[in-house]
Amino acid sequence: MLVISFRGATTPGRTSVACAYLLETMLERLCNSGFQSQQIRTHRILCDNSNPHTLHTSSAFKTSAHCTADYGNIRSFGSQAAAHLAPLGLAYTEKLSSWSSTGMIGRRPAMFGWYGPEIWRDRKDLQPCQAILDENLAKTEFTATIIDGKLIAEEIRQEIAEEIMRLKSQTNGKVPGLAVVLVGSRKDSETYVRSKKKACKEVGIISLEENLPVDSSEEEVLNIVRKFNDDPSVHGILVQLPLPKHMNEERVLAAISVEKDVDGFHPLNIGKLAMQGRTPLFVPCTPRGCIELLLRSNVEIKGKRAVVIGRSNIVGTPAAMLLQRNQATVTVVHSYTPNPAEITREADIVIAAVGVAHLVRGDWIKPGAVVIDVGINPIEDPSAKKGYRLVGDVCFKEAAMKASAITPVPGGVGPMTIAMLLRNTLDSAKRAYGLLD
Repeated sequence: MLVISFRGATTPGRTSVACAYLLETMLERLCNSGFQSQQIRTHRILCDNSNPHTLHTSSAFKTSAHCTADYGNIRSFGSQAAAHLAPLGLAYTEKLSSWSSTGMIGRRPAMFGWYGPEIWRDRKDLQPCQAILDENLAKTEFTATIIDGKLIAEEIRQEIAEEIMRLKSQTNGKVPGLAVVLVGSRKDSETYVRSKKKACKEVGIISLEENLPVDSSEEEVLNIVRKFNDDPSVHGILVQLPLPKHMNEERVLAAISVEKDVDGFHPLNIGKLAMQGRTPLFVPCTPRGCIELLLRSNVEIKGKRAVVIGRSNIVGTPAAMLLQRNQATVTVVHSYTPNPAEITREADIVIAAVGVAHLVRGDWIKPGAVVIDVGINPIEDPSAKKGYRLVGDVCFKEAAMKASAITPVPGGVGPMTIAMLLRNTLDSAKRAYGLLD
């Protein structure tokens, strides 16, 4: 049993609100980290004036290893709990009662540490971007060269279209096929799928689509994936994320054949990317697009200092591995990094991929550095037709006065992601037909 106590001089009512909020947050985080709802046996909030206000959560675990992993998620919750309780005059403590016969529950995993979510917005040492607050900066002339991702992506698409024509002539009319599985009717997901279908048509890739209702079972989705795995005319499979909450995303993605994993997220592909002397079948599309932008812009990577801001499985982590493969000296900055601006300021190459609008300020950038901005964040803009506009993770107006080259948002990394998806699909088809160099 994990016991979390909230102690301090406050009224039961206020404490009840705090405990209820924290309980809801904890249960949501536990479920997201792999708990099944039926594993959480009981939870109750005890509030009275004489005793510490204590939240008890008892959970059953199948193995001590499972418990250790999930207890790590509970521990990462603690620092945020303390921050929420401080304004109420409450303190935060926790302890673990172990009933496991193995004696392993709650033991700190020495190798992997604790999992913790990336939270940048609550940091007090980060200031708002002056480019938003100071209209005078709009009149400033930029010194940085703009890396036109849209133009480079168009060049790559043209190359892909020409290669597909050659493939077609060499294989008696066979062309690459990309299958997309969409569950539900999220507007953003539908938009992404339409853009991918349009891009496929433009270069000559056959696009297949399976649309399932949001209440479909996980097994139904897995059956669709298995069908495409067995279809020789399909060379790439893409399951549009996010999936509905009742589905195990990891299980669904793992069901995709590694030979058709054009998103590049299969553990075998990521594992080979991390190892010297190994070649993954596919590299994740957005990180590959970042490196392609650097290479096609004649940016020297070998021997340079690079900082990747963000460590997601989709962008940050594989981007850092790709830079290292290109002989850069790489530092990863994340939300627990002290002095992120000081570290980033040492970089010749900066890749920002955190999903926080205008996080990276101009004073984070070393004069002459190259900046790749992966972020796509909506911010309110009453003058815009839709009431908002898209901005990156980098404060563009400030950074463009320091950097030697920078990608815009939109029109930078975004178009490259789809271009790399097309490239991965073509490579898969050429591999299937024995034509990959």
